[in-house]
Amino acid sequence: MNRKELIEALAAKTESTKADADRNIAALIEIISATLKKGDNVALVGFGTFEVRKRAARVGRNPKTGAELKIKASKQPAFKPGATLKATVNGVKK
Repeated sequence: MNRKELIEALAAKTESTKADADRNIAALIEIISATLKKGDNVALVGFGTFEVRKRAARVGRNPKTGAELKIKASKQPAFKPGATLKATVNGVKK
């Protein structure tokens, strides 16, 4: 499902316009992004948690030349699914 299909599904489910659904999705993405940028988590009980994971600096290799590269430390956004979402995806009733 892409963004357009998600907007259509949300509009149909909530009986709202596609424009309203698009604004709601954009706002949700903006809120989650801003919260992660601050270093906080977004926990949606039953669905999952959006969080920031820290990756340490490390040494990598250029696959073409084999030369060593220094890779800087970074922060990665991550999603950890909740138990209810896992059960739904696996077809298990909870």
